[in-house]
Amino acid sequence: MKNVDYIIVGDGYAAVFLAHQLITNNKSFVVFSGAGKGASKVSAGVINPVVLKKFTTFWLAEEQIVFLNATLAEMEEYMGKNYLIPAQIHRIFHDENEKDLWLSKTQTEELEPFLDPEFQTLDSIKNPFGTGAVKKSARLNVEEFFTDFLNYFENKGQLIREQFDYSVVQANTYKNLNFKNIVFCEGMGVRKNPFFKEIPVIPNKGHHLKVKLSRPLSHQHTLKKKHFLFPLKDDLYYYGGTYDPNERENEIDDFKVVELIEGLQAFYPHDFETVEINYGFRPTVKDRRPILGNHPDHSNFYIFNGLGARGILNGCYFSQELFQHIENGKDLMSEVDIKRFIK
Repeated sequence: MKNVDYIIVGDGYAAVFLAHQLITNNKSFVVFSGAGKGASKVSAGVINPVVLKKFTTFWLAEEQIVFLNATLAEMEEYMGKNYLIPAQIHRIFHDENEKDLWLSKTQTEELEPFLDPEFQTLDSIKNPFGTGAVKKSARLNVEEFFTDFLNYFENKGQLIREQFDYSVVQANTYKNLNFKNIVFCEGMGVRKNPFFKEIPVIPNKGHHLKVKLSRPLSHQHTLKKKHFLFPLKDDLYYYGGTYDPNERENEIDDFKVVELIEGLQAFYPHDFETVEINYGFRPTVKDRRPILGNHPDHSNFYIFNGLGARGILNGCYFSQELFQHIENGKDLMSEVDIKRFIK
């Protein structure tokens, strides 16, 4: 039998950021990575402190941005790479009213740290009303982040590439493993988890395209009008993602692809080729707060879920909250505590 402090079930943002907490605190662990590709791995990786539809911010935005930057710097110490791409979001304005609203928001205490009052006009795209830059925004190199971390875990003997079998887990044992705590970081996979399947996680399906532009952009910005556009490697660009809270089949929705194509055509005035179509199901919660905590009957069985569209920020920030709760008995914030769903 092998002894570990933690079993982590899942391999998305929640799992990787929790594993980082364990690494920095000298805790032993294994990560179970199944065959599926969850929402994290097909996510845009946009780090954005502003709700760009309404020009508002959200709960703990500043704290999460600061903590993410510190965490990525810590990761760089043992990974030898920083996965942050310091490319700001530029919001393409629809009309003068949006510009005026943006400008007024830059004068508020809440938004002043995030909205640049100086407008810009960019070449290569249609932006007759200009763009506004989101300060402290960036992107994560999603593909390399997950590829490198899973390889790192595998090289350390910390990765098990198989589907977790709930039927054989006991209070402190799983097959040939003895563990102190087990944390389920499964996203929508939680619906098959007999211990947490009643937790109200709602799938929000999102599509995105990989496109080849006939005239590449002359900058590295993340552009946002209805969706995000930014460069990838091999002369490809990411464009997406959609939000569809109505649960649908596990297949590409053609009407969402049309929505994306028309959205890109609205501000990119040249031809482009759709190279690839991807989608994923984001695990969301009605109150837009993650879900952390332990099972009422299995005190060392924990859940870390409901990260929603802000998987990077939520996954990073609340990984520390969960670790401190498990190891040091720190109370969870009531807003994210699983107890809010347990009667």
